Order: sequence, then C-alpha cells, then structure tokens
Amino acid sequence: MNSYDVLVLGGGHAGCEAAAAAWRLGARVGLITFDRRDLGVMSCNPAIGGVGKGHLVREIDALDGLMGRAADAAGIQFRLLNQRKGPAVRGPRVQADRRRYADAIRGMIGGMTGLDVIEGEAVSVTVDGGGRVSGLGLGDGRELRSGSVVLTTGTFLGGRMFVGGEIREGGRVGGKAAQGLRRWFEARGFRAGRLKTGTPPRLDATTIDWSSVEVQLGDAKPTFFSALSETVSCAQVACHITGTNARTHEIVRENLAASAMYSGTFDGTGPRYCPSVEDKVVRFPDRERHQIFLEPEGLDDRTIYPNGISTSLPVAAQAALVRTIPGLERARILEPGYAVEYSFLDPRDLGRDFQSLQVPGLFLAGQINGTTGYEEAAGQ
Repeated sequence: MNSYDVLVLGGGHAGCEAAAAAWRLGARVGLITFDRRDLGVMSCNPAIGGVGKGHLVREIDALDGLMGRAADAAGIQFRLLNQRKGPAVRGPRVQADRRRYADAIRGMIGGMTGLDVIEGEAVSVTVDGGGRVSGLGLGDGRELRSGSVVLTTGTFLGGRMFVGGEIREGGRVGGKAAQGLRRWFEARGFRAGRLKTGTPPRLDATTIDWSSVEVQLGDAKPTFFSALSETVSCAQVACHITGTNARTHEIVRENLAASAMYSGTFDGTGPRYCPSVEDKVVRFPDRERHQIFLEPEGLDDRTIYPNGISTSLPVAAQAALVRTIPGLERARILEPGYAVEYSFLDPRDLGRDFQSLQVPGLFLAGQINGTTGYEEAAGQ
C-alpha cells in the first residue's frame, strides 16, 4: 500500500502518539522511521515526568495516549516530587528501564491493525497543484500518498553531533540525519533556525564506588501516570546523588576552548534553560557544587546516566572531569557525552491545530516546533 489517510514521519514520542491517535480515529496510518527498532527509544534521559512535565503525561493518558502506560510498565523507580509543597507543584516522575519502555511502545504500535510501520528516509513533501500536501517522497524513490502528513523529526532534521572538535551527522548516537528534508524546507523558504541539546557521558555501574554517594529511594506507594495502571510491573531500584567540586570546575574552565558549545563551532541555542556542565560553571562561578543524579538505564543494563553533567568537551577532558567527582574516581565511560544541533521550523507559521499556514494538510509536532522533552513532544 502506498496511499494512507495519515502519514506520520518519525517514530519518537511525538510520532508514536500521532500515529496511535490517528489510528484510534479509524484512519489508515503509515508511520515512517529510519529503523522500526527505534520506535519509542528514549534518546536522552531514561525518565518520564517530573515537575512541569508529569501532568502532561496524565493529560496524554486521559486522551488514551501511550506514554503513561509505557512509563508505568517500564518504571523501576516511582517518585512524586515536591510532596512537602502544595498539590499544584507536585510532579510524578518515573525512572524507566530504557529497553522495557521501547518494548512497551513497540508492543502497542504493533498491535494496531491498519497502522503500517515503513522503514525509509523522507526527503521531500509532495504538494498538489492547489498547494495542499499530498504525500511524502522517500530517498529510495518511493512515493507515499496522503492528504494529511505529520512531521515529528525530533533532533534528526539536519542533525549534527559534537564531541570537542569532532563533528558527525545524526540526531543521536547510531542515528542518521534527515538532510534531504531539511534542504526541501530551505528551498521553499520556510522560516527555520537551529537549536541545541546535549547528553552526559554514560558510565559503567560496575566501576562506581556506591558507598561514597547518597542513596535516593523511590516512594513506598507508587504514583502511576495511567488511570489503567494498578500494580508495579518491574523490580524497583535506588538512584544515587553526588556532585561536582572545585577541581571539576577547574577542569571545565581549562577546556572551555575545546567545548563545541564555547568554541564557536555552532550557534544553536537551547529551546529552554537546560544547562550543560560548561554553562553551569561559566554562569555560576561562585557555586561550589552542582548536584548530579546517578540514574540506572535499566534492570539488565550496567549503564548509568549521570544527570547534571551534559557536555560537549573532548573525550579526554570528560574522563578527567568524571574522575574528580566523589564515587566516580574510577568510573569508566561507556559512551562520551555530546551536543546535538538540529533544525526547527518557526512555530509562528502554524495554526492552533499545529497545521502549516503555508501548506494545508501538513502538521508539525515536537522538537521541529522548538519543544524540549519527551512529554511536551508526545503531548503535541
């Protein structure tokens, strides 16, 4: 089949929710992704929710979305943040098993008869003689037809990754970049810009001194995201807390010129204030310590996500930085941290229904609109 009621480009949080929502309304849906194994992958932090985000997941669940159910199914630590404050500022948060979360999303998508997952790269948007969207063109020559197209390109639209002076194309490690589609928008004069985000180095849990870091337990009574969830599905684990110090900050300052974010390699700004460790050291020179949360990426995974030290420093500088942190003196880096720069389209060119004002029938959701975080993308 090459004709659909709705075509969705991108298998991340926005794309999976868009495809599932269209399917629930009875549409024939084509979901296009580079690799079907990437459906529901958590590209960055292995967690869902938090202050300012958790309520979005519950709103998605109220509309029969996927994220809340997947987060509950993959949750390995449940915490309700700000419990000592009023209900308005409390935020449910789940530390998720990265593999189990993606498995849950793929399982739900796979069970939707009439929703086709199509592997390929979209390189152009097809427009009919009246200026309305009529489909997508793929890099291998296939033409898919539809009067409604939803683009959820995430960090892959013109994506480039930076580690020190090293630059690679892609929206995340192991992923490609959607360069053809970026060129299509540029050729047609769409207003666009560049944004950046980043990740910390991933660490080997077996090389961390757990006796030197603070334990952070989950809640005894879990707070679920989905109204359909009744019991915890996974074993529960602890997270841990440590922090930077004067020596850490000294290493950052010594290597600032080699950081992609500070060397002038790219000019993208963050969609919201979510600072790298370089930003923290430069902007808050009087702060003696910045907190770091050591978050497990899964029950069967020895990878630890050190939330709080996103960086684009060279690999050697990252290793030196990590070794200054209590508990991480002998920690081994499994994957260096990196910055990502990607294209977004000006959201002022959208209607209230997220439909393009230039091309009727073309809808945009997630980071292509300048959003940040899994929850906001899925909500759109």
